[in-house]
Amino acid sequence: MSIFDITRFGAIGDGIFDNSEAIAAAVEACSDLGGTVYIPAGRYLTGRIVLKSRMTLELGAGALLLFRSEFDRYPPVPTRWSGYECFAFAPLLHGRGLKQITIKGQGVIDGQGDSWWKANRVLRQGGQIPSDVAQELAVLNEPLIRSYTSNIVEWESQFLRPPLLQFIDCEDVRIEGVTLQNSPFWNVHLVYCRNVSVHGVTIRNPHDAPNGDGLDIDSCSYVRISDCHFDVGDDCLCIKSGIDEDGRRVARPSENITVANCTMKRGHGGIVMGSEMAGGIRNVVITGCIFIGTDRGIRMKTNRARGGYIRNILVSNLYMEDVLCPLTINAFYRHGVDKSDVLIGSAEARPVTEATPVIEHIRISGVTAKRCRASAGFLHGLPEMPIRDVQLNQVHIEMTADQGEVGDEPDMVFNAFVAAGEGMLCKHVRDLELNGVRIETRQGPALRLEDSCDIEVKDFKMKQVHPDTPDIVVVRSVNVTRTPEIRH
Repeated sequence: MSIFDITRFGAIGDGIFDNSEAIAAAVEACSDLGGTVYIPAGRYLTGRIVLKSRMTLELGAGALLLFRSEFDRYPPVPTRWSGYECFAFAPLLHGRGLKQITIKGQGVIDGQGDSWWKANRVLRQGGQIPSDVAQELAVLNEPLIRSYTSNIVEWESQFLRPPLLQFIDCEDVRIEGVTLQNSPFWNVHLVYCRNVSVHGVTIRNPHDAPNGDGLDIDSCSYVRISDCHFDVGDDCLCIKSGIDEDGRRVARPSENITVANCTMKRGHGGIVMGSEMAGGIRNVVITGCIFIGTDRGIRMKTNRARGGYIRNILVSNLYMEDVLCPLTINAFYRHGVDKSDVLIGSAEARPVTEATPVIEHIRISGVTAKRCRASAGFLHGLPEMPIRDVQLNQVHIEMTADQGEVGDEPDMVFNAFVAAGEGMLCKHVRDLELNGVRIETRQGPALRLEDSCDIEVKDFKMKQVHPDTPDIVVVRSVNVTRTPEIRH
């Protein structure tokens, strides 16, 4: 196999020299013959890199690939950004329509995202960012801007930050061993890809990096993620499939996905489905993962504008510590919406349309969670479309005993509320089965059922029963059975 060492094309690993041309020349030479573009030990500063089919990008031990932080070095490209097909800043490292593409090695790919994060914070405070590319994007995306209204921070300015690594419409993708960190936006974004393997990868972003997702799988099929470590400032691993009407137009699901033996540290969610799920998410198996200090563990989020579905989700053998809420299924997610639609967060039932999301056929077993801070679980469907067919088996959740814990939101709903050391809420849920579930709260009941039906509770335990507090509270719910009978 041919090896194309970038230093043979003039690259200098001093962290100062601009290696954009040298790396591009190595990629071009490799694309003619096939083989490996090799980055040896050193600090290599570069602009954006566009990869080609049938090639490997390998980073040796001690190699650090640093991307330049000048915004306008990343020109507009067609992409999918936060669920919309549109134009945005070019990804730092990317490829489109490729086959047999691999990134591997022991080195580090660093997006140097600090300037991009600062720009986002300026926009959040109502300021402006001077950028020729953003002005171009406003023109290119003008039809989309006229069609959709969103509370996404960058939507008005069109300062659509790029991911560190993005592959679009690629086949036979492998990412192995490398560390990817400090992304301007999402860290790794795979869109419309088929036959993907992500193994032994470390993904890091600072805890305060805005929208610093780790790995986003977006309308991809046959994906295998294993033995990876995430430590990020937003959701660690996300599965998505487009947003609202635009996602339903594309209609490409994320499907046939396995996640195994991964560790999650910090982040708003550990393994997340949504909220951009308009094309559907199905056939996902998650097993053998550890979550330490994430806000949520397994998280599904959507709202009345999304449409699509989340179904056939199997989760098993997880361990969690110090999470806010180990399991959330939230159909009232409040971000990425048209704020002028006053009914999107209404507690009253609305007519079922193509925009109504469906969540069903969820199996969760063998989960242990300790020192949880907000609530043991949060399952909140829509009154017109309850969450359907959920089974929890052999689940053990212990809330924190710290009386000073102030808690936080179990998940981000329109009518925000804070919980601290409380049990599991199930609202607008149909056909729920709990078997061998134990929940220990700091305060309140272990389980609260509201506006739900067809609930079967078997071998449910709360050993530390609080005085004058039943372990299960049932409100406006029907056909609720328990073996043995409910204790009061």
